Amino acid sequence: MTDESATEPAAPTSGEDVGALPRRARPDHRYPTWAALRWLFLCRLALLIGLILLFSPPALDPLITAELAELAWDVLIVYALLVLFSGVTLYFRWPGRESQVLLAIYTDLIALTLLMHAGGGVSSGLGMLLAVAVAAGALMMEGRLALLIASLATLAVLTEQIYADLQGATETASYTQAGLLGTIFFAVALIAHVLYQRVREAEALAARRTVDIANLTKLNAFIIENLRTGVLVVDGERRLRLTNKAALTLLDAEAVTSRESLRDLSNELADWLKAEVHKPKPEGGVLRVGTRQVRASLTLLGDYRASGALVYLRDQQELTHEAQQIKLAALGTLTASIAHNIRNPLSAISHASELFADGKDLPEEDRHLLDIIRRNSARIDETVTSVMQLSRRNQLEPVAIDLSAWLRDLAGELRETYRLSAEQLTLEISAPPDPVHVDPRHLHQIVANLCENAVIHGGGPNRTGRAEIRLTGPRGGEHGPVIEISDNGPGIDEAIVYEIFNPFFTTKSTGTGLGLYIARELAETNGIRLTYEPARPHGSRFKLLFAG
Repeated sequence: MTDESATEPAAPTSGEDVGALPRRARPDHRYPTWAALRWLFLCRLALLIGLILLFSPPALDPLITAELAELAWDVLIVYALLVLFSGVTLYFRWPGRESQVLLAIYTDLIALTLLMHAGGGVSSGLGMLLAVAVAAGALMMEGRLALLIASLATLAVLTEQIYADLQGATETASYTQAGLLGTIFFAVALIAHVLYQRVREAEALAARRTVDIANLTKLNAFIIENLRTGVLVVDGERRLRLTNKAALTLLDAEAVTSRESLRDLSNELADWLKAEVHKPKPEGGVLRVGTRQVRASLTLLGDYRASGALVYLRDQQELTHEAQQIKLAALGTLTASIAHNIRNPLSAISHASELFADGKDLPEEDRHLLDIIRRNSARIDETVTSVMQLSRRNQLEPVAIDLSAWLRDLAGELRETYRLSAEQLTLEISAPPDPVHVDPRHLHQIVANLCENAVIHGGGPNRTGRAEIRLTGPRGGEHGPVIEISDNGPGIDEAIVYEIFNPFFTTKSTGTGLGLYIARELAETNGIRLTYEPARPHGSRFKLLFAG
């Protein structure tokens, strides 16, 4: 028999209300389920087998005449065919559920009444089998139909008793027994009806609970799958039971199958988990997986190894970035509030040093000290300005920009500002892209900073560096236009390449270490991704990838 898919509750999709039962999952209280009809068929089949054994020739009551025995077997043959045919209709689910129940109950009432007549009437005790049909009908159908079935069974018993009385079988005539049977039928119908209501209420409650659980399961799965924190669940044998997208991304792994070994996913993580289980650390640990530094923490799912473990993974660079954001936000707030208290004395110091430098008879040693004062005053002013720019980075005013024309104007401005020739600052436009929507002030600061770094760091002790700006169109639909800024210098050491975007990190004694950090922050504010890669055969290349 086919599965009963029509009545099983299903979890709602994204377009359905998780607080209500889906229409297809609401149980139908008017009709029995197909599963209940299957049980009814099995009960009738068992009853049929019992009756065949009861009326078999070796077990015939000697009071049953040959004529009644022949009638009993004729009824049993027809009844058996009808029961088997009901199994076929149940398999094809035709006719409907209500019709199948009514046909089965009416067939049972007629067949059992005839068998009761053949077995000796009401006093034979076979009338009690009608109570089975009444109970089945009451459990399957509505209350009024249950009373109708009980009434029909009572009429059948009374009709049999009246017929026996008219035939003169006074020794078997018992109207009291027939009345008691009728009372029993109604009592069974009422009790079964109450049980029917309880079963239906329990079924509806179970369906609602099933949908609620399915909704919660889907919601939990959705939340775990979209967490930025990597989540891994392993059992006692260190086989994977659950992984989310963030964990696979952090471990540079493809989709995994259930029951796959943790070691197949990451040897480093498997070794860390083995050591952590024996000597757990409250703060977790940092391990390198490929090119990433991952902070892992552990929660055991029980007191024993067989209970499994829950592992959380976070990108260490992301955690560091978040900590830096908090520090710089506090620093920006502090600097913005006391900027005038810093700049006013700083201006006074600078002005006083300039006046003092105008003296004619100033010794060379004092002039050297004045140069130190001016340089450090300028560094303080530059640092305050950079931090204040960070606090204003969210003041975004995007406009549509034609990058081709905008870069030509910027290249000319930079050549004039830094006194560069066309060979020292080149501009190449491969494919003019569509206009982009960014804040031109932010974009100017980003590109100017990168070009300044290319000119400064790209040159040697006795030569000026060479900067190259290149504009290309979208590539493969992953992003929009790309601006590349390259230099011809020695490049960045691999040991520090992961720290160049950190605030206050610099390799120059006179730098603030905020240039690249501010450039990345402004780029992210405008929906631009700033990346670094080594140029070939030497040098550095920074890319600005605009959103597609």
